[in-house]
Amino acid sequence: MKSFLALFLSLSLFSAAPFATARGEPASVQDGINVEEGSRLRKLVPAQQLEEQAAQQYAALKKEAAQKDVLVPENHPQVQRLRAIAKRIIPHTERWNERADQWPWEVNLIALKEVNAFCMPGGKIAFFGGLLETLKLTDDEVAIVMGHEIAHALREHARERMAKGSLLSLGATIGSAVLGLGDIGQAVVGQGAQLWMLKFSRGHETDADVVGLDIVARAGFDPRAGVTLWQKMSALNKSAPPQWMSTHPAGKNRIAQIRKHLPSVMPLYAKSRGTTVAALSPYQTNVKGIAPVK
Repeated sequence: MKSFLALFLSLSLFSAAPFATARGEPASVQDGINVEEGSRLRKLVPAQQLEEQAAQQYAALKKEAAQKDVLVPENHPQVQRLRAIAKRIIPHTERWNERADQWPWEVNLIALKEVNAFCMPGGKIAFFGGLLETLKLTDDEVAIVMGHEIAHALREHARERMAKGSLLSLGATIGSAVLGLGDIGQAVVGQGAQLWMLKFSRGHETDADVVGLDIVARAGFDPRAGVTLWQKMSALNKSAPPQWMSTHPAGKNRIAQIRKHLPSVMPLYAKSRGTTVAALSPYQTNVKGIAPVK
């Protein structure tokens, strides 16, 4: 059986399912991105209980990572960088979920070569070293990843999937596959491991992408970095595809959908920068061969 961490990674940003239209309650009208509300079924699962279980699992993951000496210290420059980006993004989360204002947000970095990241319900975020190092992400690109993962939590996708009964068998081991902990993780997983034994739907992936663009644009990060991020991912896929990309390729459709939503979020970004969309320069990433994004 796959470990809890491996399964959780399969539902994070890099599951990269094709885009689809989210379905549920009528969309609310606002500036920026407009999406439909999630299914009312999610209300069958108590949000507080879900967040408490997530916090327990996150604490167990940190403990296991620390024991394996792969939990990066708080004073490390990359940890400080991630937390500084999160600090700018978090104030813009409450518009999408009123509980977010009370979440005990936390951001940590795990020194493994996994090219991934996630955010649990309740604002528990983790990045893996391989994501930053392999893709050489700019701050804007980091924000795109973080915004997507945070959007999953804000939009309560795990809660909705639980309510719909999309659970697999119990007994997952936190960190076993990635951290090499064998049966040790089973002793600390506690209740609620089943929360992560799921995959998000195509609609959820769409939802997280577009809501994430909205959040990062308001925080002053360039949403056009979503295009360059996935161009980098495509290049990685061609050279040495990780397991998750061999089964869930990003494809051109994701970039096309990001471009489609840029007109909705670029005014937010321009406003955060105190300028106009027309006055913005094209976005240029830090890797040669990737053209500027207008």
